[in-house]
Amino acid sequence: MADAHTSRLCVQIIHSHFGSLTAKVASVLLTRGRLTLPSLARYSGLKTRTVRAAVLVLVQHNILWHATLDKEGEVLEVNIEECLMRLRFGKYTWQTEVLFGKAGAQIVQLILDHGKLRPPDIISELSNLDPKGSAVYSQALYKLVEEAYLKPSTVLSHEAPRDKLIKYEAEEKAKIVGFPTSKQLKAARETAQARIKREEKDAEGVGIKRKAKDQPGQRSAKRKATETTGVLEDSVYFRLNFDKFNIHIRNSLIEKAVRERYNDGAALVIRAALKVTESSQKTLLENRTEPISVANIAMQLSDEDDLSSGLVFSSKKGASNTTCIKEYLGIMSNADNPTTVGKASSFVSYDSQKVYVEFDLIANRLRRNVLEAVTRERHGTEGVRIVRLLLETGKMDEKQISKIVMMAPKDVRPLLSALAADSLVNTQEVPRSADRAPSRTFYLWHVDLVKAYSMILGQLYKTLYNIGIRREAEKEEPMLKAVLEKRERSDVRLDESLLTSLDKDIIKEWEQKEEKLTILEMRVEECVFILRDLSAVSQGMDD
Repeated sequence: MADAHTSRLCVQIIHSHFGSLTAKVASVLLTRGRLTLPSLARYSGLKTRTVRAAVLVLVQHNILWHATLDKEGEVLEVNIEECLMRLRFGKYTWQTEVLFGKAGAQIVQLILDHGKLRPPDIISELSNLDPKGSAVYSQALYKLVEEAYLKPSTVLSHEAPRDKLIKYEAEEKAKIVGFPTSKQLKAARETAQARIKREEKDAEGVGIKRKAKDQPGQRSAKRKATETTGVLEDSVYFRLNFDKFNIHIRNSLIEKAVRERYNDGAALVIRAALKVTESSQKTLLENRTEPISVANIAMQLSDEDDLSSGLVFSSKKGASNTTCIKEYLGIMSNADNPTTVGKASSFVSYDSQKVYVEFDLIANRLRRNVLEAVTRERHGTEGVRIVRLLLETGKMDEKQISKIVMMAPKDVRPLLSALAADSLVNTQEVPRSADRAPSRTFYLWHVDLVKAYSMILGQLYKTLYNIGIRREAEKEEPMLKAVLEKRERSDVRLDESLLTSLDKDIIKEWEQKEEKLTILEMRVEECVFILRDLSAVSQGMDD
């Protein structure tokens, strides 16, 4: 089950998108865990018919998982990650419009409104708005599916993955003869995980019926398929592939980090390097990009991009773009600092032939930046000094910390206690005797990154919840509520002159407040993306 902050945020999102009854059903599942339909109706206090309708809505929008148990039968469970992804729907629609135009954005918006749809239903619904644009919508839909921005929704995507993992792992363990060793148990788990990944890959392979076009003018025995086309299967339901959209968010964060660390020229180079391998980037779990050549990076840059302005050369003659690219790559790879610290602070790996963008190093560093920012906000620069020291050296006692950070012990002791209260640092007990008496025990301080990131993530969820509550509270203000209701009238929509100057001032003031809240929500959600979505790729680095 989710913690309190995550549960409240999920309930708020579902209430905003689907109404109070559906939110009540989701709240029961988040509070009590997986339940059968009769139990869900009993705990929610709603009629079975109402609960069933709410469940159908949530299943249609991929927010509920199914699982079939031996004793209880079919149970339902909230897919928390899917629910929290709904905060990025506006960003996904905007990203689609940038990549595929207005037609692609309309398709994505329609699918987000319905959860999942078949191609005929999508084209039919959009053709009602623009009867002459069915060919444009069909072409945009095919591109979205072919480039994996849309993926087929299958039965496997509605089953809880944890239950499948337990089932497959039990099947593998049953094949072991005798008492299993730890190595055999690990192999069984890895086999089960590989089986799940293989099933998911096979399931997502449906959706397009492909056919090859042969080159004309060749004998049949020597014909080569030079171009592959296809049509979408009408019976397959398609939904958004969040991983593909999240890749663009990650790449934009990397570009932003490079610009803040160096300059605009370095940001252009890293953007071009990411653009080269964009089509091959499938998930956020990739540790690095495929090898990239300098020539491919140069092809992604236009003649108007002035890279030399961010560099200083000994000669007065302007350097070529290729030379500037090599200089920027050397800077971003910390070629002048071939130590462990230099490698950990690099953005790319670069030799004379190939370039790799190191996603794991960058993700690890972005998460550390969030940790230091939270520490600085709550405990000042002194807290950041202590956290950085413990991250670099590991476990230390209070006297060592006081000596190295050059602070008085009377100042270090309360600061460590405050950091520990926020789970930013932890203690490790090392007893000198078997009785574990406090007077004969060493207390070593260290940073547990997993615990610290989890605490910060919970606080970010709490902040997102409070932003939503603030937005709803502002809208419930009597005068603003009356003006907003007036603006929604059909006659006022046709003629805005019916609004008085006072009404316009109230609406303008509300729009400014809403814009500030939206910007704040986007910034908090960016930190959530760094801590949650980039956690898998940087987990090995943190451990």
